Amino acid sequence: MIERIIFNILAFILFIIVFFKMVKKNDTNYIYILVVQAVGILVGFIYMILHIELSLIIIVIIYIVSIVIPLLLIYIEKKGTNLTEIIYISLVKIYEKRKEEENVKSVLLQLVEKCPQSYMAHKKLAQIYEKEGKKETAIEEYVRAVELNSKDFTSYFTIAKLLNNTNKKENAIQMLNDLLKRKPDFYEATDLLGTILYENERFKEATNVYLEALKYNKTNYEIYYNLGMIYTRLNDFQSAKQYYEKAADLNSLLYNAKYSLAQIALMYNELEEAEKYLEEAMQGEENEAGSYYYLAYIAILKGKEDKAINYLNIAIEEESNYYEKAQKQLAFKLIIEKVNKPTKDKINRNNKKQLSQKEKSSILHLENTYELVGILNKNDLKAIKKIKKEENELEKE
Repeated sequence: MIERIIFNILAFILFIIVFFKMVKKNDTNYIYILVVQAVGILVGFIYMILHIELSLIIIVIIYIVSIVIPLLLIYIEKKGTNLTEIIYISLVKIYEKRKEEENVKSVLLQLVEKCPQSYMAHKKLAQIYEKEGKKETAIEEYVRAVELNSKDFTSYFTIAKLLNNTNKKENAIQMLNDLLKRKPDFYEATDLLGTILYENERFKEATNVYLEALKYNKTNYEIYYNLGMIYTRLNDFQSAKQYYEKAADLNSLLYNAKYSLAQIALMYNELEEAEKYLEEAMQGEENEAGSYYYLAYIAILKGKEDKAINYLNIAIEEESNYYEKAQKQLAFKLIIEKVNKPTKDKINRNNKKQLSQKEKSSILHLENTYELVGILNKNDLKAIKKIKKEENELEKE
């Protein structure tokens, strides 16, 4: 009997608490909870007064609707969620499973109107607007989500990404710097910030960003690779080599780093080392044609004309633009007439994996620097001709 009295008193107190919540928030959704509670309290009161024997299942149900549900509601609201948000978000999840995108958006807009402080509603709306290509509106919703949840670093990063995509690069840089101060191990933010700075030729700033990231990601080969590209653009080729080598050590399949190492080796006339890296780099399809082109270049330097022709033919077969490039290169003047011209169906055909803009600019810088250094000058050509002449004389003998 005492247990029944305690139950009814507790149930009634919870009913009053939920009722005042409804009045305070002016939210009619609480009526559903109050009705269920009232039914449970009424059955419990009858159970207490008339001493009616009820099955265990009915008793459990009475406890759930009168005690458990109200307590769960109070607990959830203390965590920052309210009943209306729970109902609407549940509807959103149902519509999402059914892939009814219009209904999802409609319910979220209603939720935002009723509960402007709903973090989940703002974030989901932001994701919808982003998917629709409405970048400015998406940014506004993500900003609201971040204001409601300052630890939502993913949304913070997405804002920066969208700002960058809408050519608001300075704002994106500022957002990413702020994000990295709060979460320095957020690699995606590091990479985006480094890329933006690199593309705007702010190489020293980009260097600082990646060096700071190494403190938290010491085994991330991408950071070392990016540092290699940055130091390349700073013309610090020894540092670039150091970071490319580290990147290649951490990831043996990083053929782009090996290709750049080959270019640096060529710059210092280290032909054997360049050959080694080129043979490894050609395993990556995006560098295969370039690797054969430079192997042909090395073969010319060594006076191996037949080998050079073979390598150059393969390079042109893979990517026809290397024929035009070879025509402009002084070194290939000796063999260009013996090289196969690309057929019309081969010209400009390249369906292979493409390098990123950052990688292209780094590789192109190495190529331009190599040509500027002019390792293969007129004296080299004289030496090649001399070797060729000597070989011809030996054949005659």
